[in-house]
Amino acid sequence: MKKYGSFFRLRFVMGLSYRAAAWAGVATQFVWGGMEIAMFRAFYGAEPEHFPMTMDAAVSYVWLQQAFLALFAAWMLEGEVFESIRDGNIVYEMCRPMKLYPMLFVRAMAMRVSRAALRCGPVLLFAILLPGPYGLKAPGQGQTGLFLAAMALGVLVTVAFGTLIYGITFYTISPEGLRLLVTSAMDFFNGAIIPLPFFPDKMRAIMEVLPFAAMQNVPLRVYSGDLQGEAALRAVALQILWLAVLVGLGQAVMARAERKLAVQGG
Repeated sequence: MKKYGSFFRLRFVMGLSYRAAAWAGVATQFVWGGMEIAMFRAFYGAEPEHFPMTMDAAVSYVWLQQAFLALFAAWMLEGEVFESIRDGNIVYEMCRPMKLYPMLFVRAMAMRVSRAALRCGPVLLFAILLPGPYGLKAPGQGQTGLFLAAMALGVLVTVAFGTLIYGITFYTISPEGLRLLVTSAMDFFNGAIIPLPFFPDKMRAIMEVLPFAAMQNVPLRVYSGDLQGEAALRAVALQILWLAVLVGLGQAVMARAERKLAVQGG
């Protein structure tokens, strides 16, 4: 485990070097978050009782989504990894004294955490200082611990799903189609575009048991108070289940790919 910890630290420090990109991202997230909240405010101003989330919950959801965008963003898959699989340079990674699956898992985790570390502080501070109803509210009573657990599990599920996609890429000629399909599905089903409570009941019931719902959907709704009590505990249990399934499946897919891998060239 020590070598994977060292690899995580190395990739984390490398991720911290992109400060200019981080500040540009922070500015974008301020604007985007403000636009989303203004949209919600306009809709809630008409008939707020007809919406499945309170205005405060929706505002908290938006600001947390913007603050931790790098942790859950569907497009935050490394093009460098896809390209190395496509052109065969992945064999150099396989020469390291580490197993390929956990190495790519740790690499993806470090990349997401480092980018989130640069961006989340300014966004959260800005959101907390905003006056109501536009500012970020504190989590509900007794929700902080559950929120932190759900956040950690959500990040792990996101990384496990991304690492599975890297494994599937071994079986494709080009990763572009797969990448486009996956990012579109993740954005739609994990609540990145529209929070899941706003979908029709029958559709939402299906979406909430998919692995995508175990990503940002659960921690953001737990913090905002939209998920509480037994419903929140069931959602966290489902996160644990999907984490185990995705990690097991990813390891199996990548192990088979390593046994069958053939690299041509000179």
